[in-house]
Amino acid sequence: MILLIKRLTFRLFLVAAGLFICCVVTVSAQGRISQNFNDDWKFFKGDLAKAQNPDFDDSNWRQLVLPHDWSIEGPFSEEWASGTGYLPAGVGWYRKSFVIPESDRDCKIYIYFDGVYNNSEVWINGQYLGKRPNGHISFQYDLTSHLTFGNENILAVKVDHSRYADSRWYTGSGIYRDVKLIKTSKLHPKQWGVYVTTSSELAKVAMVDIEINLLNEFDVPKELMVANFLLFGNDTVGSSTNQIKMEASSEHILSQIIKVPKPNLWDVDNPNLYSLVTVLRQNDEIFDIQRTKIGFRSIRFDADKGFFLNKRNLKLKGICMHHDAGCLGVAVPRKVIARRLDILKEMGCNAIRTSHNPFSSDFIDLCDEKGFLVIDEMFDEWELPKKKWVKGWNVGEPAKDGYADDFGEWAKTDLRDFVLRDRNHPSIIMWSIGNEIDYPNDPYTHQILNTEANPQTWAKFNTKLPHANRLGQVAKELVDLIKKYDKSRPVTAGLASVLMSNETGYADALDVVGYNYQEFRYPGDHKKYPERIIYGSENGMAFNAWKAVAENDYLMGQFLWTGFEYLGEAHKFPRRHSTSGMIDLAGNKKTEFYFRQSLWSEKPMVFIGTSKPVTGDKKKNLWSHKKAAPTWNWKDGEKVVVSAFSNCEEVELLLNDRSIGRKKIADYEQKVINWEIHFEAGTLKAIARSKGKELASFHLKTAGNPEQLIAKSDVDKLKADSQDIAHILVEIADEKGIPVYSATNEVLCKIKGPLRLLGMEDSNPKNIENYKDNRQKAYHGRVLLYIQSLDKEGDAEVIVTSKGLKTAKYQLQIIR
Repeated sequence: MILLIKRLTFRLFLVAAGLFICCVVTVSAQGRISQNFNDDWKFFKGDLAKAQNPDFDDSNWRQLVLPHDWSIEGPFSEEWASGTGYLPAGVGWYRKSFVIPESDRDCKIYIYFDGVYNNSEVWINGQYLGKRPNGHISFQYDLTSHLTFGNENILAVKVDHSRYADSRWYTGSGIYRDVKLIKTSKLHPKQWGVYVTTSSELAKVAMVDIEINLLNEFDVPKELMVANFLLFGNDTVGSSTNQIKMEASSEHILSQIIKVPKPNLWDVDNPNLYSLVTVLRQNDEIFDIQRTKIGFRSIRFDADKGFFLNKRNLKLKGICMHHDAGCLGVAVPRKVIARRLDILKEMGCNAIRTSHNPFSSDFIDLCDEKGFLVIDEMFDEWELPKKKWVKGWNVGEPAKDGYADDFGEWAKTDLRDFVLRDRNHPSIIMWSIGNEIDYPNDPYTHQILNTEANPQTWAKFNTKLPHANRLGQVAKELVDLIKKYDKSRPVTAGLASVLMSNETGYADALDVVGYNYQEFRYPGDHKKYPERIIYGSENGMAFNAWKAVAENDYLMGQFLWTGFEYLGEAHKFPRRHSTSGMIDLAGNKKTEFYFRQSLWSEKPMVFIGTSKPVTGDKKKNLWSHKKAAPTWNWKDGEKVVVSAFSNCEEVELLLNDRSIGRKKIADYEQKVINWEIHFEAGTLKAIARSKGKELASFHLKTAGNPEQLIAKSDVDKLKADSQDIAHILVEIADEKGIPVYSATNEVLCKIKGPLRLLGMEDSNPKNIENYKDNRQKAYHGRVLLYIQSLDKEGDAEVIVTSKGLKTAKYQLQIIR
């Protein structure tokens, strides 16, 4: 469809697959081109002298496609750190040869990295471009003056993750996010230089405030027209245009406003997105065209009433999340992220805290598209390091390597770039400057610790450790820096010791104060600090932690630790990952998922699981999960506890079509219905009802011996783009097709056609088998296959086998 834009002599083409802007009156070389630069890299694991030099011989290096995480390739070993999952780190080199045509000599050429872990150094044709210690931040370099146009250029990247125990969770190693080559004219917006805010009151006519930081790198003055067009789908709903003159080698900040009548609001249920198209031109010459996705939404935080989205009071049903995906490490494709977010939506989750570092651009984009509210978090430590466990969680002597070594030099640069990259996203509602920076005696201490026990530690004031008074000053500096670049959102942090931070000015520096595992402080602090906005920034799974949120208007929400399981923060070898998640590494829903769904989701549901009766009073820790496995395989006559979760009024339990009885959720203070019955093979079924109407059901069946493999995929077709993903779940079943929950058979994967096996995930926290071969032992009777397309069309087949079991095959079609 061609849109005729008033007062402009060019046309904008809208392509159904998304908004793609191209100029039809100028040559294709004009305007901005952002090219995927992930293909045809060479990699060497280890350190080499002079590998940045153009004439260095890399003929024996491994060829690969980015993103790439070499740590996940293993092997798992006790010589590495428990904090990062017992996986290797070290030093690695990447090189790529490419040609920029002679016709682009008058353009600007940039290389953009979405994330490199860590201490990356970059060279072009042997010329040093710079270093970036932070492994989670996005950055770019200007290649232009160092390029040889029309001939081969060599880009070299050194990644130094030799300090392998530098984190409390898995970080991966390498160029683990996308790389892009960006071409534009010498007159263009600066990097992340288009800043958009929408009017907060959302009257009948909303305002789009646009600020563009323009850069003229021509050595002559330029007159240009700056136009912004706001599109919703294929419709142009508003525009603004200015004619300006820029002096040679100058910067200029231009402000524009677009009025939009009755905008379609962005919210968690209907995440409506608009596209702002920014065009810089002079007559028929296009300097730059840039697209920015935005959303119209208002956010408000109230000390007594909590959080409001578009004037609607809303509880934050949140989870904390790390950015790895098990066998894929941190090189996580967009479709894998999308699937994970869909699972969270199904649970009833509406908010995510990016724990504890900036996430990928893909992740934030998908949160915009799917309607999640995001706390975007930057730091896990500031000036001084935290303990990083090496031999197991809280075992032995910890390491002290980490970002603290670079904080003084790099924190303000990293924080600036973090905000500039993400500030246009409607999903982001708060910036977080830190997670548990105030953890008692790790490293900071204070006299106030002698007055009260902290729920995570019983630390007392220690005169040998640094005093916490410095926290308030640093926090204020970080908050001020954020507000220099974005005043549209509040700043928060997750506090491990609100008691201590109340004394140091840290809590006072924040707009919104996050309490980690300190639910007991809510009532007293709300009374003592009546202007303070409070929420649970990190919480355990206990129902009472949610009850505090649900029953108190002033508490705006909670963020559970965690949504998904994650590599690292492990116990003694061979445990490789944390099991705190409600969803395992493969995306399988654990018992706690269903309990949370019963509290958070409005869609009628019921779940039943079984366990042995518990005797005695066993104290649970902050992260304890409910014991109710989805299996109906026990000894004949054995006493079994059946637990039911539902958001309906009552649940009826049936065993082999005989009713065991009906029970009401309201009669159970902790919202878990229990029956004690004697095992009898067959079918155990739960029926959930409200007002007498059956609304949901769930059943378990007694499984026989493993007899066959069953493969199910989320798609039947993949795009031939070397990026598309099929998730194939392989289940071990008996002869009737009933899943065998206890099965641990080894599963092998073979592929025919234009596909590759990206990884196999079993989710067993104690399994340290090779993550990158084509075999994996099942866990709870399942293995997940990540299958990725290549760049060729054709028919393909995924074949899964296991000794003694019937083979399963799945057909996939690879198309353009």
